Amino acid sequence: MLMQSARPLGELENPNEFIPRHIGVSEPDERHMLSVIGEASRRALVESIVPQSIKRARAMRLPPPVTEAAALAELKSIAKRNQVFRSFIGQGYYGTFTPGVILRNVLENPAWYTAYTPYQAEISQGRMEALVNFQTMVCDLTAMPIANASMLDEATAAAEAMTLAKRSVRSKSHVFVVAGDCHPQTIEVIQTRAEPLGIEVKLANSADEWATLLAGDCFAVLAQYPSTSGRIDDLRADVEKVHAKQATFIVAADLLALTLLVPPGEFDADIVVGTTQRFGMPMGAGGPHAAYLACRDDFKRSMPGRLVGVSVDSHGNPAYRLALQTREQHIRREKATSNICTAQVLPAVVASMYAVYHGPQGLKRIAQRVASYTAILAKGLAQLGHQPHKVAFFDTVTLHTGEASSALIAKGHALRCNLRESWPGYISMSLDETTRRTDVELLWKVFAKPGQPLPTFAAFEKGVEPAIPPELRRTSDYLTHPVFNTHHSETGMLRYIRSLSDKDLALDRTMIPLGSCTMKLNATSEMIPITWPEFAHVHPFAPRDQLQGYAELDEQLRAWLCEATGYAGISLQPNAGSQGEYAGLLAIKAWHESRGEHHRKVCLIPSSAHGTNPASAQMAGMQVVVTACDDNGNVDMADLQAKCEQHSANLACIMITYPSTHGVFEMRVKELCEMVHRHGGRVYVDGANMNALVGVAAPGEFGGDVSHLNLHKTFCIPHGGGGPGVGPVCVVEDLVPFLPGHQSGGLPAHAVGAVSAAPLGNAAVLPISWMYCRMMGAEGLTQATEVAILSANYISARLRDHYPTLYASENGHVAHECILDLRPLKDASGVTAEDVAKRLIDYGFHAPTLSFPVPGTLMVEPTESETLEEIDRFIAAMIAIREEIRRVERGEWPQDDNPLKHAPHTAGALLKGEWTHAYPRDVGAAILDERRHAKYWPPVGRVDNVYGDRNLFCSCVPMSAYE
Repeated sequence: MLMQSARPLGELENPNEFIPRHIGVSEPDERHMLSVIGEASRRALVESIVPQSIKRARAMRLPPPVTEAAALAELKSIAKRNQVFRSFIGQGYYGTFTPGVILRNVLENPAWYTAYTPYQAEISQGRMEALVNFQTMVCDLTAMPIANASMLDEATAAAEAMTLAKRSVRSKSHVFVVAGDCHPQTIEVIQTRAEPLGIEVKLANSADEWATLLAGDCFAVLAQYPSTSGRIDDLRADVEKVHAKQATFIVAADLLALTLLVPPGEFDADIVVGTTQRFGMPMGAGGPHAAYLACRDDFKRSMPGRLVGVSVDSHGNPAYRLALQTREQHIRREKATSNICTAQVLPAVVASMYAVYHGPQGLKRIAQRVASYTAILAKGLAQLGHQPHKVAFFDTVTLHTGEASSALIAKGHALRCNLRESWPGYISMSLDETTRRTDVELLWKVFAKPGQPLPTFAAFEKGVEPAIPPELRRTSDYLTHPVFNTHHSETGMLRYIRSLSDKDLALDRTMIPLGSCTMKLNATSEMIPITWPEFAHVHPFAPRDQLQGYAELDEQLRAWLCEATGYAGISLQPNAGSQGEYAGLLAIKAWHESRGEHHRKVCLIPSSAHGTNPASAQMAGMQVVVTACDDNGNVDMADLQAKCEQHSANLACIMITYPSTHGVFEMRVKELCEMVHRHGGRVYVDGANMNALVGVAAPGEFGGDVSHLNLHKTFCIPHGGGGPGVGPVCVVEDLVPFLPGHQSGGLPAHAVGAVSAAPLGNAAVLPISWMYCRMMGAEGLTQATEVAILSANYISARLRDHYPTLYASENGHVAHECILDLRPLKDASGVTAEDVAKRLIDYGFHAPTLSFPVPGTLMVEPTESETLEEIDRFIAAMIAIREEIRRVERGEWPQDDNPLKHAPHTAGALLKGEWTHAYPRDVGAAILDERRHAKYWPPVGRVDNVYGDRNLFCSCVPMSAYE
């Protein structure tokens, strides 16, 4: 055997190894794709598409790429700078055990974390069942009739409850009363949200103030149950007082506590909000965690967020779907009541599975243990001379410690545990599911004087009665549905989780070609760090010196994102793209106000914009003015100039998406920015399409003042079935002082305040984007952008003879996505874009974005991470569907009886004895090449949306209810 000559070690190490693993197109593939498009090189293609006027002035200054192993090792060294102390801080964040079967098979399973928002009902039945379980869990534990499918965090849920109350009650007051004993981060977010809307927040910091404010004028009231200091109040009389003035009573409630406490629905609360974090989701320095919002039945059509309901499919079988979709902002736009992108689906699935696995008895047992340990802690503290401030509590004890507070907290730090000074002179400590006897003994040690004997657990072996008043103890049942009383063995739970994921299509099975949504690879190496203890098990309000790893991660990622966008400053706090939009508009508003121009409130938005834009503008207290687009999908510059001149004195900003929502690079974007600036406005560039810009052009360089990014799009955080996400807000130099933040972080005078509950938002998923940037470097990120543009143009060119691309540049090219025009098909065949979308399910694909931004179209975005083989498989499916349409056009199949009108086809429908359709069964099955790709069988036929809205069921119901 001939031995190869030795090679230098440097040649054997490939720091770029990740780039070709992320980018699915090889060099030979690229040459073939370019030949189809008609361009000589990828660089020439990009040069012909991106306007010369906006091209980057310089390359991104990023660290060179490293291997997956090297990136993980580097990130591990950063993670070790975090200190994982025993946390007794509470304040809405608690230690929890994620059952292994849920950790491995949901949180770490790409079948769940790479799925998209369940807008396509037929391929989302599994995750929607999990979300219905979530809604049922919330309804049962709160005793409220209806709950949505999750919110971003408890603080933003409380703020949404405030605005829900404002638009739902008869009271004309603008006063919102908040108990001072609510979680401080909730109060901060409420204050941020209230100011632009003209709502006056009044805090009640004592019992006397509470009584005075309840007797006065208000449209709604918020109380915490139990309070942040642990106190359990009987709120029944207060609810009656509030209702007497036709105002709304909102309760922020702990779901675990509600297994033992009288639920808010039983004392006539109107809205209940909270977090499900302690149902199996690690603290993660603040997120992601699924919040919840439940309300009275007559509020349901104004309820914010997503709502999963039950309908029937084309065969009359029960099927899940997103309910009441016509109220969402893509349709309501500037009339939207909230921003729909306010969900944390993956954490909601974890929480619902936690309830399914433990069941009602298991949850009650966990709660009783927490309550008992807390009562024992209090008894022992009393023996040491520290009498708890209140006698009724669930998991939190508060002591009046006066001037000794700082010393006691420092003593705790020396013993590697964290306590909380809830108010000056008061220390609170909270227990949770993970609390052990040694933890209680540790707390006794903190409060014991030198030489003072410690209490012993032996004195409490017979148990201590939980400190819950008898009149507030729950007697009603909850979680009675069979799903919560069946899957308690690991075998049963494993199979239940698998049965749900098998019903769905996610990126682990197939390409998801959703225009505007950028469904790209979420590499395993990027996902690994999120469950490292150093990231997962730290409290968001732990002392800063314990969060040095997160601080370094935050600093590095912000610096890299500034390089990618051309901006001067970035905040990672917004925990969704919608929140980044909102924070950016608040920064613009605050900048104008700092200059004495409070009247500048007009926000110009092109008619093609994402529906989230006008919704966010409304929330920021701005007046939306729509500007026209021309026949090519570009902003109509003449109309824009007229609107700028008309509103010059009051112009606050313009919101544009670039490349445009129509999938093209608008040539006059710099001119647009200059025009708005001349009239005193600022330019907001929506970062939804940043995957076409990174390394090629930077919004902060070509005229943008503010952008938000979607880290769950461009920077590889997975969509998680509809959340979590991160929506950093990026700004130019003079807007940096107006970035959002918490008061505890020492805000500049004009900063807009907190927009999410935790200072770092969804901090636990930031390592994903850090890993992506570290492994790709400037070269890889630029290549990803160029290949995304290449893949979109290849699809457009291949399908040109079958489905024309609606918008393109003068040379016929598109950006990173293309809009296929299906509107002419309806007159000739009766086939609609929705029919094609449903038929794609039979071919094993998630449909492209349907009827947005133009009704009757499909918007396709392949991303850079799809292989040519998969792209060609999608193209083959689209061509096969076009041939089916031609058969309808030729009269071979009736317009009302063809494979498209009856799609998708379930296995049961195809296998039943009698077949009465005009086409054969095998055509209905739509198997292009069974040897190369496993067949996906949809679990349900086409879902009836109208039936679902007329017969609204949003929780687990008996089968008889469907009859």
